[in-house]
Amino acid sequence: MIQRPRLALIAHDEKKNDLVAFAEAHAAYLTGCDLVATGTTGQRILDACPGLTLRRMKSGPLGGDQQIGALIAEGKVDALIFFVDPLTPMPHDVDVKALMRLAIVYDIPMALNLATAEVLLRDHENG
Repeated sequence: MIQRPRLALIAHDEKKNDLVAFAEAHAAYLTGCDLVATGTTGQRILDACPGLTLRRMKSGPLGGDQQIGALIAEGKVDALIFFVDPLTPMPHDVDVKALMRLAIVYDIPMALNLATAEVLLRDHENG
């Protein structure tokens, strides 16, 4: 039996629109995935893509990044799509760095921008 891809979706405030547009463009594929997202990002995706099902964690600054990091450490995330805004200061920057470190340590693909996310999904779609 083939396991459904397990993807984590996160976006900084200034990148949420981009991630929502990405989810809309790939909704057909994403319906076949187990999705987890931080709170606000997850709600925005659900509002734009009513056919998707995803598990919403807390907002990133309230611990959502750490919750997703725990899922990565438990082997429950296959890939991370995290649209980062490098031009806006982040009060929870240490949480973001910890999340990225876990993705590296556990060797899961991590897309930090639209171009890389497109490649990541293309690879997943083509097996």
